[in-house]
Amino acid sequence: MPQACAAFGCTNRRNIQNRLRGITFHKFPKDPGLRKAWAVAVRRKDFAPNDTTVLCSCHFKADDFDRTGQIVRLREYVIPSVFASFPHHLNKVPNKARSTRTSTQASEASDDPVPVSESPEPRNPSAPDHHYALDTDEVKYKIAETRARVEELQRQLRNARDRERRQKRTVKSLLDKLKEKNMISEELQLKLDHYSV
Repeated sequence: MPQACAAFGCTNRRNIQNRLRGITFHKFPKDPGLRKAWAVAVRRKDFAPNDTTVLCSCHFKADDFDRTGQIVRLREYVIPSVFASFPHHLNKVPNKARSTRTSTQASEASDDPVPVSESPEPRNPSAPDHHYALDTDEVKYKIAETRARVEELQRQLRNARDRERRQKRTVKSLLDKLKEKNMISEELQLKLDHYSV
């Protein structure tokens, strides 16, 4: 079963297309403290990651990765920080920079343990926020395909009924000819009369 990214609004799934695009998937860490930091960064209410829960590489900065080997790995103690699909009220970006000493101290000791950075590419707000959403083009194609199949089966049924009617007419005409020539016994005649009714 393909794994989907646990981040809100992210539709990336572990499949070949995303692998070719260079998107990698990373399990939540086993360390309880780091796992909790990741869960806080995801900002989903009542979210409890398990051992198979993953986040895709879109939610990490480029320098969070160790690409020295063949396998792309996360550096130690990295916390996801790129969440472009957060609702507006969860994006904590200050309107303007403050310059007073008190405001700088307050921004350094922020209540938010995970800063949210802007994503380089904007997300489509109408994109589905879950992986089981229907693709309307694919559904329309399947409906058209099914309709064509139903029409084909109806045509085959009409043809089969027409063949059956033709065969019955042929048999009836042959029996009528045999009756005219008195080539049918009385016993067979009674059976045929019984079936023709």
